[in-house]
Amino acid sequence: MNCDVSFVASAISVPGKILPSCEIGAVVEFHGIVREQEGATSLSALCYEAYEPMARREFSRIFAELSATHPVQDVVVIHRLGRVPVGEASLYVRVMAKHRGQALAFCGALIDRMKEDVPIWKVPQPAED
Repeated sequence: MNCDVSFVASAISVPGKILPSCEIGAVVEFHGIVREQEGATSLSALCYEAYEPMARREFSRIFAELSATHPVQDVVVIHRLGRVPVGEASLYVRVMAKHRGQALAFCGALIDRMKEDVPIWKVPQPAED
């Protein structure tokens, strides 16, 4: 399985799609967009920080664990750091697999596990009234 994790300081640029094999039957992409509301608070942005060395290790561990039950061929994760305004993506995930079920399950589980285990923090930036 090929895995690529990137942290970027500017808008996420979706990488070109090159199929690693003719056996790829599903490509799942997820864009995590900053919403205008968090609970009762109106936001102008979210600010993200990460402890990158540990985050990379956690992503590698999660990829290995998930691939045991959801075999996939290729995973790309791009997470934006710093200030991300409302309406822009803070996260991009692409999963390629033989079958859609594997790709969809891996993508969903990866995002859930990332939120639990990967040292990435967000700080809401309230909108000015």
